[in-house]
Amino acid sequence: MKKVLLIAAIAVFGFTSVQAQEEGFKAGITLGLPIGDVSDGYTFNASLDLAYLFDIADSFQVGPALGYSHYFGDEVLGFEIDDATFLPIAASARFFASEDFFFGADLGYAVGLSPDGNDGGFYYKPKVGYNLGSVAILASYSGISVDGGTFSAIGLGVEFGL
Repeated sequence: MKKVLLIAAIAVFGFTSVQAQEEGFKAGITLGLPIGDVSDGYTFNASLDLAYLFDIADSFQVGPALGYSHYFGDEVLGFEIDDATFLPIAASARFFASEDFFFGADLGYAVGLSPDGNDGGFYYKPKVGYNLGSVAILASYSGISVDGGTFSAIGLGVEFGL
């Protein structure tokens, strides 16, 4: 009985490792804290990301990415600051340092969606993650360079392989 359980455990962990670097759709959610230029005017950041990653080499993936990023406005000196919303359109890349641990980055342009807000700007999001099978845990820094400053946040997220 012990041998059967051991073989089953090895099979499950082996399957999880094989799944860790598979190409395909990835969908994730990240919750973050605004920092830098926008830290006084915004309280929270939430973003949704969707990417399709292709295997280029054994430990390298690239592909297109699309997202939705929302910065929640705060009240400053009696004035209510409107929320800011962006649609990042980017190229995504990942380098796997091991079977489960990876470094990645998204680079592109974030279109401003807020009616009274910014037009958008250069978008970048370096990240580090750890795969747990079809789910990954991510830590990231995101920035959107706009006229007059940068919308930036540090965040933690979860990503699902679809």
